[in-house]
Formats: sequence, C-alpha cells, structure tokens
Amino acid sequence: MKKSIQKGFTLIELMIVIAIIAILAAIAIPAYQDYVIRTQVSEGMSLADGAKTAVAEFYQNKGDFTNTGKNASVGLATDTSINGNYVSKLDVTTTGTIEATYGGPKANKALTSSSVLILSPISNAGSVQWTCKSSTIAKKYLPSGCR
Repeated sequence: MKKSIQKGFTLIELMIVIAIIAILAAIAIPAYQDYVIRTQVSEGMSLADGAKTAVAEFYQNKGDFTNTGKNASVGLATDTSINGNYVSKLDVTTTGTIEATYGGPKANKALTSSSVLILSPISNAGSVQWTCKSSTIAKKYLPSGCR
C-alpha cells in the first residue's frame, strides 16, 4: 500500500494563518486610526500659519495684541472662509489668539465641532512666539509642540 503525499494546506494551518492576521489587524487598525486623526489635527496648524503671520504683522504695526478684533482686522478672510476638509473655521480673537475649530465635512468623529485648537501669541523681545493648547482634543492627537 502506497502512502498518499499531502498537497496544499491543511485546515489547521489555514486557521493559524487567519488567527495571526487577526492579531496583527487588531494592533494595526487602532494605531492607523490615531495616525489619521493626528494628521487631521495638523490641518488646523497648517491653516493657522497664514493667520500667525497676519497677527505678527499686526503686532509689529500696533505694538500689542489688544483690539486685534476679528479676522478682517488683521487682513484675513472671514472665519468660515478659512476652512479645510477637517477644519470648519479659523478665527482670530480680540487678543490675537487663533482658534481652529474642527468638524469639517471629512473630519473623524473624534473631531467634533466643539474640538478647538488654540494658538496664543506671546511677545518676546520684539518677536512673536506661539503656544498651542486644546482642552477639547485628546493630547495623543495634538502635534508634539502642543502636548
């Protein structure tokens, strides 16, 4: 009697491969979702770059940040005109603070319309430094300079 030679994979081998793929997916998917949200938060920082320049020029001309007013005072478009896929508006407050409000059309559900990134100006020997913070966005999603 001849022994038959096994060809292909057995059911056990296939089940082990599926289990390994499931474990890898369980680790990779949440990490990727965090990466996607961090990328979406960085859009607010990118949109704020133009406003930072405008507020710094206002400071150089006026000598302080008080009465900065709304966006038009510093030469920017209206707050809802400055938006993106993830940011619904960018606003300059009366103290020169820039607020990027999330909740744009493609924003992740973790970035709701109450998610705001705040960039505050600080004058330092004639130059303008910026600090950023947010009490409505989880720290793990903020850019490294804001944590």
